[in-house]
Amino acid sequence: MLTTNKSEKRLSSTVSLFKFSELWTTNKNQYCFVPSFSHSCISKSLSDMAARKVLENHKTFTSKAVADNMNSENPKFANSKNKKVKAFHKIPGRPQLLNNPWNGLFHNDESSENKLEKFERLLSGDLTSTELCQLSWSGIPMKVRATVWRLLSGYIPLQKEKRQYTLNKKRQDYLKMVKEYYHTDSNESNHSTYHQIHIDVPRMNPSIPLFQQNIVQEMFERILFIWAIRHPAAGYVQGINDLVTPFFIVFLEEAVCFNVPFELLTINVLTQEQRDKVEADTFWCAWKFLESIQDNYITAQPGIQQKVVQLKKLIERIDDTLHQHLVEHNVDYLQFSFRWLNNLLTRELPLRCIIRLWDTYLAENETFSLFQLYVCAAFLLHWREKLLLETDFQGLMLFLQNLPTHNWTNTHISLLVAEAYRLKVMFADSPNHLKCK
Repeated sequence: MLTTNKSEKRLSSTVSLFKFSELWTTNKNQYCFVPSFSHSCISKSLSDMAARKVLENHKTFTSKAVADNMNSENPKFANSKNKKVKAFHKIPGRPQLLNNPWNGLFHNDESSENKLEKFERLLSGDLTSTELCQLSWSGIPMKVRATVWRLLSGYIPLQKEKRQYTLNKKRQDYLKMVKEYYHTDSNESNHSTYHQIHIDVPRMNPSIPLFQQNIVQEMFERILFIWAIRHPAAGYVQGINDLVTPFFIVFLEEAVCFNVPFELLTINVLTQEQRDKVEADTFWCAWKFLESIQDNYITAQPGIQQKVVQLKKLIERIDDTLHQHLVEHNVDYLQFSFRWLNNLLTRELPLRCIIRLWDTYLAENETFSLFQLYVCAAFLLHWREKLLLETDFQGLMLFLQNLPTHNWTNTHISLLVAEAYRLKVMFADSPNHLKCK
């Protein structure tokens, strides 16, 4: 955060009402300087104060939400769906449910059927990464999404005859890692990591009944713990669980043959063998995906810090009016965009929209990290008119931290990524915003 002692004093009473999402920790120095960006510094006293508010708000909202869902494993919970959805919308910064989970589950129009046929033809033989990415970029039909995500993640090979063998082997490899690491290290040398995961997982997606089921929480604990053990440089960082969630949902719905939307699902409908497959596939695809952005989660999270600065410079170039409006009202990009970049918008959008967005993210392949910067820019610009109507810091921050996206559909995501692509084409060839001097 660019700040001076004077501005810090002026803002302290107001900023304390708002939160910095998962701010990184630093030493006891007064400021945390962003690596390679000597002009950018984060006031430790201000971030500490805001971080305390995060914990207070999180405890207040999630404790009630978790308590409301203690009996979610009862299959009758579907009858209270509308009540839970309404309660869920009161929780800021959490993944959101669709008002009607059956809406948009299947698209039977002619164009969707044609696209499904194209995917089925492509998947029926050997294929290239380029043609798969091109077809996937605009969205993947639900019936083939799990297979396509495995391919796009590099979890299984493009050669058809090798796919099933590789899939079976990797699933067995994961089960071996569970036995090797989870049942030993979770109680010994890596106890602190396991303890933190064990605390965080029950608070994950607190108003979605599926994620309050004990079996699901145990699956996530194993996935997150083994990831942390196998990636000591990054370890476990809050927010990684949000990035595992879309993979889990995609493979879970494949396992139930798309008969029930995840919002209404209980994990007990699956056999142990089916759950093992879902867990293994989730782990390996999340592994591949997270490795591409691992700089976001190592000590001090330099990848996130760099992108916050880049987003600020990009918006300044694209829409200086909006940029100056935020600056004049003392809104720092760190205060809202850190969560967007750290959690890849998983806390800003309905989960089905996130899955559609990740169709495009995975299709971007090696350029995903850069493209996400433009998605965040397009996302901010989408709210331009409403932001310009806000005339003070509190109004701006309340809006930015509680964006009205609960009625968004896949159509909104298609428009969002199209706008992000347009911005990328316009500005990527002259990326002054990517050079932070």
